[in-house]
Amino acid sequence: MDRMTNRSKGFGFVEMANDDEAEKAIEMFNGQELDGRKVIVNEARPLEKRF
Repeated sequence: MDRMTNRSKGFGFVEMANDDEAEKAIEMFNGQELDGRKVIVNEARPLEKRF
């Protein structure tokens, strides 16, 4: 939950069949609006260590 708005951060993961499909999905959906919120779509990155 977001502390400021008390709304769900709403993230998830999707696996694609190949890199080309993944790039097309990123281009198509990144920056679009869904339920009044801007959608950010990008490739997952490995978790960074916290200190």
